[in-house]
Amino acid sequence: MEKTVFEKSDIRDYVKTVISEKIEKLKNFIEFTLEASRDIKKTPKYDSMREEMQEEIYQMQRQLGALNDLKRNMSKVLNTSTERIQLGSLVITNKARFYISVSLGEFFYEGDRFYAISPESPMAKKMMGMKPGAEFTLNKIHQKIVEVI
Repeated sequence: MEKTVFEKSDIRDYVKTVISEKIEKLKNFIEFTLEASRDIKKTPKYDSMREEMQEEIYQMQRQLGALNDLKRNMSKVLNTSTERIQLGSLVITNKARFYISVSLGEFFYEGDRFYAISPESPMAKKMMGMKPGAEFTLNKIHQKIVEVI
């Protein structure tokens, strides 16, 4: 991977925005489903339909709780530059770009692919404390740390 300049604060803001947008969409969908469940007419299938909708609402509320946890955890992510990998580090390896923050997974920022990973993930645990130039192997994939931002 060629060396590109990334502004960590922009990436941090982008991840926060993605989480907030997901929260809003889910809130809207929960409200829509609640409205729809109120509009169901009494039919022979009435009880089973309402039960299914209640289960769906319950699942969405759990997802909403998890997203709110991600949002809360993002407030703990540091935005300072360090030499060693820690929570808040943007790590560029010869294979990928990792933002050690929350478990959001793959995302694209300005056309570049990143992975927002939790500090508890195996990848982050393997990289913690390392400096540029260090190498590691995880799941039979060898990587070299090019840059830590």
